[in-house]
Amino acid sequence: MIAALVAGLLAGYGIAVPVGAVATYLVSLTARTSLRIGVGAALGVALADGLYALLATLGGTALADALRPVLGPLRWASALLLLALAARGAVTAVRQYRGCRPALRTDPPPPSPARAFLALLGITLLNPTTVIYFVALVLGTRATDTVGPLEQGVFVLAAFVASASWQLLLAGGGALLGRVLTGRRGRLVTAVVSSGVITGLAVRMMLPG
Repeated sequence: MIAALVAGLLAGYGIAVPVGAVATYLVSLTARTSLRIGVGAALGVALADGLYALLATLGGTALADALRPVLGPLRWASALLLLALAARGAVTAVRQYRGCRPALRTDPPPPSPARAFLALLGITLLNPTTVIYFVALVLGTRATDTVGPLEQGVFVLAAFVASASWQLLLAGGGALLGRVLTGRRGRLVTAVVSSGVITGLAVRMMLPG
């Protein structure tokens, strides 16, 4: 039981800690909106990690074989969606900065926490790296048919908790960043830099290898 708990925590942090396009978008979204929205988005990412950990423990080799033909399309879909989000964030920030009379601006309302949750859940589910990581980890550390349902449940729950704790930490950092950069120019720079980083990471996702 303890071994399953430790393995799940390490797996969750292993997939969550490396900062990629999704993590960058999470921080940027929270900085531009609010901590409540960031928390919703963070839980969406964590739930996707937990679901993929569950699928990996249940499916193993069969899941990896089934996903192999669609890895390319999934990677492209995820990258294109992230590119669209990066472009939207940059365009919105520029429009806000150029607005001469803030009272008359009609900026799009920020997403609700529920919408942010669903959006980040979908983006993360489109990322094939997550499920391949968990499948490789599960198959490489122990034989799935020798592990009981209780140990599998502990592993999945621990992976979810680890991912959630890290994503919430990122959301909290984004909220602090938003409070520091309260000026129009600071928010513009933050949004443009974030969009540039997301774009670069999304393009890298589309490259072979």
